[in-house]
Amino acid sequence: MGRLLRGALWLFLPLALGVAAVGGFAPFYLYPLPVLALAVLFRLWRGMSARRAALGGLAFGAGYFGAGVSWIYVSMHEFGHMAAPLAVLATVVFCLFLALFPALAGWLQGRFFAPHGRRRILAAAVFWAAAEWTRGWLFTGFPWLALGYSQVPAGPLAGYAPVLGVYGVSLAAALSAALLAGSLSLRRPFILHPLSFSLVLLLWAGGWGLKQVTWTTPVGKPVTVSLLQGDIPQDLKWREDRLQQSLATYARLMLMSEGRLVVLPETALPLFRHQVPEDYLALMAGRGQAAGGDVIVGLPEYASDGKEEYFNSAFSFGASPGQAYRKSHLVPFGEFIPFKPLFGWVVQVLQIPLSDFSRGAERQQPMRVAGQAVAVDICYEDVFGEEVIRQLPEATLLVNMSNDAWFGDSLAPWQHLQISQTRALETGRAMLRATNTGVTAIVGPRGEVERLAPAFTLAVLEGSAQGYAGATPYVRFGNYPAVALMVLLLAVLWRRGARNLR
Repeated sequence: MGRLLRGALWLFLPLALGVAAVGGFAPFYLYPLPVLALAVLFRLWRGMSARRAALGGLAFGAGYFGAGVSWIYVSMHEFGHMAAPLAVLATVVFCLFLALFPALAGWLQGRFFAPHGRRRILAAAVFWAAAEWTRGWLFTGFPWLALGYSQVPAGPLAGYAPVLGVYGVSLAAALSAALLAGSLSLRRPFILHPLSFSLVLLLWAGGWGLKQVTWTTPVGKPVTVSLLQGDIPQDLKWREDRLQQSLATYARLMLMSEGRLVVLPETALPLFRHQVPEDYLALMAGRGQAAGGDVIVGLPEYASDGKEEYFNSAFSFGASPGQAYRKSHLVPFGEFIPFKPLFGWVVQVLQIPLSDFSRGAERQQPMRVAGQAVAVDICYEDVFGEEVIRQLPEATLLVNMSNDAWFGDSLAPWQHLQISQTRALETGRAMLRATNTGVTAIVGPRGEVERLAPAFTLAVLEGSAQGYAGATPYVRFGNYPAVALMVLLLAVLWRRGARNLR
């Protein structure tokens, strides 16, 4: 019994560290916390067997994702009407699946590197970053809570984002944790090894220096913008008896707005494009033309070009020729059902309208509206930096249209804002976020929020945005340099510090 209790207590520490690490992300922005939490985890891993390290990584991941993405339950139960026990079970299974990635990092460093060596701790950092990158594309990807996001915008390590992207920032943060872990002594926990600590300072100073670099240049005059937040509750959004009220709400907000570029949220109007009344389309076009600009609105689209397809789309109306963007990266189980023969039953359990969208083309051109070239992405798409840069460097502005009402008053909308801040920093472009219930914001090219609308309120966020030209290293090369750096570091560490596997 005593042995079992000691084992439970040992697993509680990495679990608690994982929970604490969530404090580094929005809305808390305590960016040193995840680095310190990982430093303790890596120090625990240092002398462990691969199996024990994997269990510690699993416990850390359970706390990390259990605290950080448990809002999945809200979308499934409160708005998808899944029975509470089933929604709890699905949330737990999902979080434990995500926890397998920290567990894998722990197992790999324990399996392939000798215990107690400093190189093993450095390898743990690289495996951590590599596991995050893998999580970003495996099974269509879920890179939410990648460590690098926690450093944006205030952390010095955020300076690596325009060069190496979010996974490069994750690598820098994990290496910082590893160096701190390697300098810690359990007997003298407050004494740091001078060389390791100096390397941490050098890493952070390099990031701070990169933050001073201006990667892009202003082009043209700033454009006035109006971002509309209709604050329509998700459980009412698709009700037929609320349709006229929704149309009236956004009509009123459009007529109140002052910007040359007006942006409405994802699926702002609960109608297919061809179902929107002609006089309403004329209203949007007239509003854009009156300001010498354009209105961008999110609408589901029905297309019957040889086969019936549905798209989550955005359309422009106004002084410029009408243009469209179709969402390419869809949300599994929210917008499409993967492996339908196996998971088709989910459609019957989750009462989610329009849960079988088709994918838009991977490469689409920016919208030429209001004197700007606008790279539009819809909701979940801006979680994938490597996909956002497909419309750059041609685009001068970024626009994200979202409906995070699916997650209620949880951490999700704020975490999503921080992700948008990272995309702005990576690309050196301003990001305009128009959302249904929040968080609607104007983000500058350095990732700092310039203007913010209160969440869960009816609002028109007025402001201006400067267009930018040029390409950051990340825009040019994407994630390739960060991944290449991970491979190079592992090769060097393997050559010098791998355990004898024969």
